[in-house]
Amino acid sequence: MKIARITPAIVRCSLLGVLNATLVLAALPSPLYPTVNPTSPLMLAGDWVPADPHAIDFDALPRIPSRHVVVSDVIASGGDRVNQHNYLVHHAGRFWAMWSDGPGVSRGHGKVPGHDNPGQHVSFATSPDGLTWSAIENLTGAPDTGFGWIARGFWVREGKLLALASRYQGKGYHGEGLSLHAFELLAGELPRWGHLGLVFDDALNNFSPKRLPSGEWMMSRRDGNQNVHFLVGGTAGFDRWTSYPAAGYTDNAERPEEPYWWVLPDNKNILALFRDNSGSGFLLRAFSFDNGRNWTPPVRTNFPDAKSKFSGVKLPDGRYVLVSNPHPKRRDPLTLSVSDDGVIFNRMGYLVGGRHVDYPHVIEREGNLYIAFATAKQTVEVLQVRVADLAMLKNPLPRSP
Repeated sequence: MKIARITPAIVRCSLLGVLNATLVLAALPSPLYPTVNPTSPLMLAGDWVPADPHAIDFDALPRIPSRHVVVSDVIASGGDRVNQHNYLVHHAGRFWAMWSDGPGVSRGHGKVPGHDNPGQHVSFATSPDGLTWSAIENLTGAPDTGFGWIARGFWVREGKLLALASRYQGKGYHGEGLSLHAFELLAGELPRWGHLGLVFDDALNNFSPKRLPSGEWMMSRRDGNQNVHFLVGGTAGFDRWTSYPAAGYTDNAERPEEPYWWVLPDNKNILALFRDNSGSGFLLRAFSFDNGRNWTPPVRTNFPDAKSKFSGVKLPDGRYVLVSNPHPKRRDPLTLSVSDDGVIFNRMGYLVGGRHVDYPHVIEREGNLYIAFATAKQTVEVLQVRVADLAMLKNPLPRSP
C-alpha cells in the first residue's frame, strides 16, 4: 500500500497561551491536593509507603485474584518474532484485541527480542467473553518494503469500530516516515478491515482518543523526535485534529514519553502521566485546565516506575485504576493501583509477575477489568479481574524490612 504524506497544520503554544495558563493557575482555590497544585510530587500515599517508594517490596503486595488466558504466543519460535503493543475494546457484542506482530532480533535465551523492525504488521483476534479467543488474523496487511505498522488501539467513533496503526520506516519509529492511520471494520459476517486513511502525519499516539469535557476527542501524539503533543478534535472528521505541544523530549531533563490521561472528578480539569525515559524510576505528571490546549510542566512524582508503558481507566463508581510496572529496576511484577480522586493513589496490588511482563492495556466491562499484557514482548495475554475484588486492597500493605 503506497501512502501519500500529508502534513496538517500544527498549532503551537504561543506566549499568550502560556500566560493564559498561568492566570488560570493563579485563579484556582488554595491547594488542598495536587489537582490545584501542579508542582506537588505527591502521587502515592499511605502509612504503608516508605519514605523512598523504591523500597516497597513489590513481590509481597497483596495478590489480586484473576482469570488468565493466552491469546498469542510466539516464544516457541525461538525469539525471531515479536508480539507487543496490546490493546482491547468491546464492540458489537464481542471483545477485540490487537497488537504489533513482527520480526524480532534474538538476544539469547530468556532475553527480550528487539522490536519495531521493518515488516511488522498488526494482528487481531476476537472473543465473546474476553477469555475464549479466535484464531489470529492480519489487520493491516503487509507493509511496504522497509516500513512497518505499530498497533495504536481501537476507536469507536459514530458507532463504527476503527483500528489505529502508525506507519514507520524501520527500524524504530524515530525520524522520517512516521504517520498515524485508521482502518475501518467492514460490514459482513467475517471480520475484515479496510484502510480508511491518514489520521495525522508525523504521529505515534499512545492510546485511542477519549472524550473531553468539551465534547471533543483527544489523544496523545509523539512526533518523530519523540516530543509529546496532544491532538484535539476528531469530531468534524476522523482526520481533523489540532496539535498542541505538551512536553519536549531532548530539551527536557526528565525525557517524558508514552503519556496517558484522564478527566478528574470535577469533569473539567485533566491529568496526564508520563513515563520518564531519563531513568529516574518515577512517573511524571502534568495538568491541563483548558481541554488540552496548554499543559503545566511535567513534574516528577513519588510514584515508582520501571521506565515502562502503563494504562489506566476510570471505573463507573468514580475510582481510578492504574496498571503499571512499579519496580524501578525491572518490568516485574505488573501491579494495579487504586485512587479515589485520580491524583493520589493509596492502594496497590500484585497482578502477575515472576517474569518480564509489560505493555498493559486495561478496560472495564460489566463489573470486570480486562487487562492485556505481554511476556518478554512475545505474547498477548489477558487477565480478567472482578472490580469487586479490589476491595481487598483496603487492608494495610507491607513495607520492606
